[in-house]
Amino acid sequence: MTLPACHLPPPAFLAEPALARVFAALPSARVVGGAVRDAVLGIAVSDIDLATPLPPDEVMAALRRAGLHAIPTGLAHGTVTTLAGPRAVEITTLRRDLETDGRHARVAFTDAWEEDAQRRDFTINALSMTPDGAVYDYCGGLDDLAAGRVRFVGDPARRLAEDYLRLLRFFRFQARYGRTPPDAATKASLQAAIPGLAGLSPERVWSEIKRLLAAPDPAPTLRLMAELGVLAAVLPEGADAGARLPACPDPLLRLAAILRGDPEALADRLHLSRAERARLAALRAPPPDPRFLAQALAETPADILAGRALIAGDEALAARIGATPAPVFPLAGRDVLALGVPPGPEIGRLLAQARARWLQAGCPDAAACRAILADLVKETTAS
Repeated sequence: MTLPACHLPPPAFLAEPALARVFAALPSARVVGGAVRDAVLGIAVSDIDLATPLPPDEVMAALRRAGLHAIPTGLAHGTVTTLAGPRAVEITTLRRDLETDGRHARVAFTDAWEEDAQRRDFTINALSMTPDGAVYDYCGGLDDLAAGRVRFVGDPARRLAEDYLRLLRFFRFQARYGRTPPDAATKASLQAAIPGLAGLSPERVWSEIKRLLAAPDPAPTLRLMAELGVLAAVLPEGADAGARLPACPDPLLRLAAILRGDPEALADRLHLSRAERARLAALRAPPPDPRFLAQALAETPADILAGRALIAGDEALAARIGATPAPVFPLAGRDVLALGVPPGPEIGRLLAQARARWLQAGCPDAAACRAILADLVKETTAS
């Protein structure tokens, strides 16, 4: 009989009544994966996944008997989803791999917790926990968590060949949890797996890059990726791993800071959304000249200007931008009509010219702006 490696005071999420109903329906279930890892570290838990030795049809029947939703979200892989209050909780039957193709696996169900743990990617993700806080560790994940070590379960080359997305996941977890660099064998396996990235969907690659760049300090991991040739493989447009990263964990802002190539080419290749594409391109421009900050704020959103300043390393300018109200052009068509100009296209033309002069003058107040407009109307009348 396997004994738990340790007992934690049950994390707060285990006391949620809705989740307790799920455990009451499935007393053999345990929390698995990231929720256990983060609970051990004292980090707030968001997503909760469960595993159970019960086959999926028995899981669904048990949930329904308890009056809970049972949604067959992935029966081929043994996954059923239920609702625990505001949470969607995935419940997966313990598995072992039969075949893998570098991205997907054909699995068989098992009732052995250790066998299920052995098929997971990293030791820190192979932990499981019972509702009373007993943590089971079949792969040395607790020691690795304590050491800040991201380590594959078993042979790194085999784990990577099973699913090449694990190459990017390794660096994402290294950025968030790693304090110890990988050993030589792991580095060699990571390098050897680089060609496998070509078989991943652009969306999955971008998702992993975003999550990596959202880590508190991804700079050491980016340097490791550059050293191993992984950064050039995922960002072939060109990236500087030594670039200064803004402190705020904004993935797109940090991407703009390290990117040295064409943002449009990157956006096309990784299938960025329209909003992401536009923001990345906008952030790549130089920061505003502090002498003409009012004009810049009138033309460009403050968050973009502040982002450009942060990329340039000018935190004082970014703070100033955040504290400065954006000027608003104070005139409208009625102001032109009030000067005797008849309705028609001339209204729009005069407003556009007035706005251009208003910007050039440093965005003065409404009275000064009306004076600018009056001068324009006189010039038009005189000509």
